[in-house]
Amino acid sequence: MRSIAFADFLIGVGILFVIEGVMFAASPAWMRRAMKSALATPDNILRAVGIGSAIAGLVLIWLVRR
Repeated sequence: MRSIAFADFLIGVGILFVIEGVMFAASPAWMRRAMKSALATPDNILRAVGIGSAIAGLVLIWLVRR
């Protein structure tokens, strides 16, 4: 039997794929420019944005679950 947390995780991954797919389908040129921009961005900036996004996601999950 799957745990509820694992099912929620899989739903989240599925939503991520949907959003990413829609972005690529709607504007492939913009996504290509965004990826090129990410390649040119220093590691410390990407790391800070990643940590910020992870914290924002955890706060959102916490707010929804409480």
